[in-house]
Formats: sequence, structure tokens, C-alpha cells
Amino acid sequence: MIELIVETETEKNQRLDRWLSEQVKELSRSRLQTLISEGCVSVNDRPCTSKKTALKTGDRIQINVPPAAPLELKPADIPLDILYEDEELLILNKPAGLVVHPAPGHENDTLVNALLAHCETLAGIGGVQRPGIVHRLDKDTTGAIAIAKTDRAHQHLQAQIQAKTARRQYLGVVHGAPKTPSGIIDEPIGRHPTDRKKMAIVPPDRGGRAAITRWQVRERLGNYTLVEFDLETGRTHQIRVHSASLGHPIVGDPVYGRGKSPGVNLPGQALHAWKLTLRHPISEEAIEAIAPLPEAMTTLLEVLRQRLR
Repeated sequence: MIELIVETETEKNQRLDRWLSEQVKELSRSRLQTLISEGCVSVNDRPCTSKKTALKTGDRIQINVPPAAPLELKPADIPLDILYEDEELLILNKPAGLVVHPAPGHENDTLVNALLAHCETLAGIGGVQRPGIVHRLDKDTTGAIAIAKTDRAHQHLQAQIQAKTARRQYLGVVHGAPKTPSGIIDEPIGRHPTDRKKMAIVPPDRGGRAAITRWQVRERLGNYTLVEFDLETGRTHQIRVHSASLGHPIVGDPVYGRGKSPGVNLPGQALHAWKLTLRHPISEEAIEAIAPLPEAMTTLLEVLRQRLR
């Protein structure tokens, strides 16, 4: 159950569906409209089935989101590039094109399906749909990702992510040449106000959540630059949105970028989670997993270096 209150004068007279889409970022506007039409949304304890209902200051909104029908997760024989593994923890080098967890259109070909084939004990750890998943990478972002193999490991690793003691470092090739050698991007990120499939820089009063990315130039390559990114937070598409906000989008990014990459057929954005540093959930030993660059990104760098010779 989600409960909300229309608190300010500026919010009154807004349509119910539009107001909810600004408040509840985890649900799309079309999903909210469906919930309204199905009677799952109440205004002041009365079911409301009209998405056009005008709100008043002080209105109390309740959303009863029915549980999603669980997918029948099936193991899949998908090769895994293992960087580290023991009884508690698994760290992989994820390739481009591999979706992390099942979703419509990707029910049986995800990392989760591959994990279930590799380790049968994962079922139920961290939730039905995402067994063992501690954090995620975008479909076409490559690199190191941690998987918990037990409930205690899952809780411990998630706590490290939330406390920012686990360090996630990325390498990305961006368009252009940053004027300074390093910097910090501290801009809140939320759902794009008009395109619900995208994220954007959104002020907190419009639903944006704190997002901080540290960056530094690793190599200047003419009109392109190899940049190292260090995440303090983990918002959806954070590096891609922040990099684009500087005027230096990630090369090959189909959503926030500038189209095709320079002479190299990239499978997606040139962004790679190259290093993951955390503490073992049981022994507390420091673990540093380094994921080699994927072939496409290595080729891109070689092409850009050759252009400078």
C-alpha cells in the first residue's frame, strides 16, 4: 500500500494520474492509469476510477498495488565469466547485451537464469524475481557485478552498497574533451518528465533523488576522452545521465548519446564496470575484482589512439 498526501497549493487541481506519475517514480504513468481504472486507487478512502479527477490540498491518496504474477524462473545454460567465487559470494564480468533480471521480453535469457543453472541454491535469495542480485548493470554496460549466494551475504553486501563502503569504479569513453582533469557531479536524478523510459536531472521537489558521481580523465584522445567514474550513489543510468549533463555523453549510448561510435561497431554504450571493491560478507577480508575491458571497447580505444599518430 502506497499512501500520499497533496500537501501544497501548487499541487491542487492537478489531474490524479499526472500528479501520481510525479510522485511515484517506480510506476509508469500508463501503469498508474491502469490501477486507477481497476479501482486500486482511493482518494480520501473512496475508490476513484477516473484518471482526470482534480485533486485538492489535503487529499489523501492510497494506491493498492497488486503483487506481480511471479515469473517461472528457469535455469539457462549461459556462459559466465567468473572473477571470484566461494560459498558466499560470486563476482562476474557481465557481457554487453545480457539483461540482469527477468522482465517482459526477457523471461529466460537473463543473468538470473544463468545463475540458477550455475548455482541451484540461489532460488529465493533476495526475492523471487532477482535471486542473489545485490546491484545491477544496464543491459549494455559491461563489467563486474556481485552476486550473493546466501541470505546473510545478500544482507551484508546490500548494507555495504547503502553505506557506500563498497566501491564501484567504471571506465567510459565520452564525446569531447572535458576542460578540467577531474570533477564531481552532484545532480539529482529522476524519471524524465515526458519520456518515462528515460532518466534525467530532476530537482528534488519534482522527485529527483540525490546522485553523486566523481570523475577523472584517464586519457585524452582528440575529440574523445577515456574517463574513470567513481559512484557514490547508484541511481538508474546515473553515469550516462551525469556524463550527458556535462555535454560529454558516453560514446555509443543509444538513449543519451550522439548516435554511432567512431568507426567501431559497439554493442551499446562504451561504459565498463572495471573494478569492484568490497569486504567479504563473512571474513570481512577486502576483495578487489578487476574486470578486463571487453573486446569492442579495447578496439574503440585502439582506433582512437591510431587517429592521433
